[in-house]
Amino acid sequence: MRVGVDLMSIGELERLRARRWFDDYAFAPAELAAAEGLSEERGREFLAGRFAAKEAVLKVFRMGLFQGVAPREIVVARASSGAPEVTLEGAARTAADAAGVRGVDVSITHKGDLVVAVAAAWS
Repeated sequence: MRVGVDLMSIGELERLRARRWFDDYAFAPAELAAAEGLSEERGREFLAGRFAAKEAVLKVFRMGLFQGVAPREIVVARASSGAPEVTLEGAARTAADAAGVRGVDVSITHKGDLVVAVAAAWS
C-alpha cells in the first residue's frame, strides 16, 4: 500500500486560480461544473479539496506537479454515498500502471481555511 497526503489553504488555491491556464490544467470539466453549482464559498472549498486530493494521488505515484500528469487527469467525483471517488485518465492511468497501482481511495477534510487530503493506493 502507498499513502500520499497534501495540505493547502483555500487562499493558496485562489492565488493559483488567478492564473488563466490553471483551471484547465488542474480540473476536469465535471469538477468545475460541480463547483459552479455551489455557493461561492463552498465552491472554493470544494475545488481546494479536489486539488489537494490530486496532489496526494500524485505523491502515491511518487510524482509531483509538472512531471507528466496533468491534475485534470485525476478526476475526483462524488460517489453515491457522498465519499470522494477517484478516476484516473490518460497519463494518470499510465503512471498508476507503471507504479503498480490498481486503485486509489481519497479522504478530504476541511477546517477553516485549510484542506487536507489523504490518498491510499493498492496494487
